Amino acid sequence: MKNQTAINEFILLGFSYGLQIQTLLYLVFLVTYMVTITENAIIIFVVKRNRHLQKPMYYFLGNLSFLEIWYISVTLPRLLFGFWSQSMTISFSGCMTQLYFFISLMCTECVLLAVMAYDRYLAVCHPLHYPTIMTHKLCFQLSILSWAGGFSISLVKVSFISRLTFCGPQIINHFFCDISPVLNLSCTDMSLAETVDFVLALVILLIPLLIIVFSYCCILSTILCMPSSQGRRKAFSTCTSHFTVVIIFFSATLFMYARPRRIHPFNLNKIVSVFYAVFTPALNPLIYCLRNKEVKEILRKTIGTSRSAHQ
Repeated sequence: MKNQTAINEFILLGFSYGLQIQTLLYLVFLVTYMVTITENAIIIFVVKRNRHLQKPMYYFLGNLSFLEIWYISVTLPRLLFGFWSQSMTISFSGCMTQLYFFISLMCTECVLLAVMAYDRYLAVCHPLHYPTIMTHKLCFQLSILSWAGGFSISLVKVSFISRLTFCGPQIINHFFCDISPVLNLSCTDMSLAETVDFVLALVILLIPLLIIVFSYCCILSTILCMPSSQGRRKAFSTCTSHFTVVIIFFSATLFMYARPRRIHPFNLNKIVSVFYAVFTPALNPLIYCLRNKEVKEILRKTIGTSRSAHQ
């Protein structure tokens, strides 16, 4: 039987391997964190400073890079501290705070990716009306909608979870406070919290995904009707980076959050979580830069100018 005494702190099991493997994981995660912060900060700096990138697509890319910096910062510093100090305890309030910000940023990214798909839809399917529709004001409003929507959905989710009573054992079989392992420590009826979480997960995942699918169906139809092969290649090139990021992000999040909670094997959860919570924020800037000639060229010029100034 479970201990029915309410607890006010948890133990994050994390990656319970030998010292050598933990040291290797510490170095891998530390390098990944530093690379992610640097990559996304460079994108924000370049987009902000270069007038050639003052376009809606890059405005939203700057938003995404800003989000990725905080997204990885919610989980990884705490994990690195645990490796270093060998202390994996986290208070109840700390766990709920981490859970809230992680889910908020994940939900925000869902909406933001849909907004970026809508931007590409307008650019490819309605190029003549694009400048008058996608104004700076609308870009700002869509970014606010993304952030407000993500944080509001998360507030409802976490408010239901935080009302539950949690009992021993107080071990969370994960490296951060995520919904599924936290819910499984509750010793009270959690059917309402599970239902609310599942329904909102479907809403925040499927509505943006439907917008993305609709946008890309229209984009594909328009591209295939273009008379010149050069025009088709140019249109494809503006969408491939975003489409790649969408596939990576939604594949992992749908697997993790759009299924009933109790059927998840936790070890598989941790592997998938490492991919989308740690490595995806590091991959996204590379995907956008490697597939975007305009960004690559401006980065090359920026690096060249910086080198010349130091010589």
